[in-house]
Amino acid sequence: MSEDIEKGHPGQYFDEFLREQGMYESATAQAVKRVLAFQLAEAMKTQGISKVEMARRLSTSRSQVDRLLDPGHEGVTVGALARAAKAVGRELRIELA
Repeated sequence: MSEDIEKGHPGQYFDEFLREQGMYESATAQAVKRVLAFQLAEAMKTQGISKVEMARRLSTSRSQVDRLLDPGHEGVTVGALARAAKAVGRELRIELA
């Protein structure tokens, strides 16, 4: 490896780039949504919960569950995520950093 490489937090330069481009907040929100969708899908898989069963637990349609689990769908509310977490025996925690 070259001695010219600066030492530091590997992601800090990418974070700075996103901020400079005015994309940091939207990229962070999209990343959080992707992680939550993945975690919900994994919890459902681990517990053997189908999308139909998840829809029943949430008193909604299977297509709503599809949107909930779609990492690219931005129209999911915090309330919907909290209800989905509860439906798989988990809790949604949000904090300001």
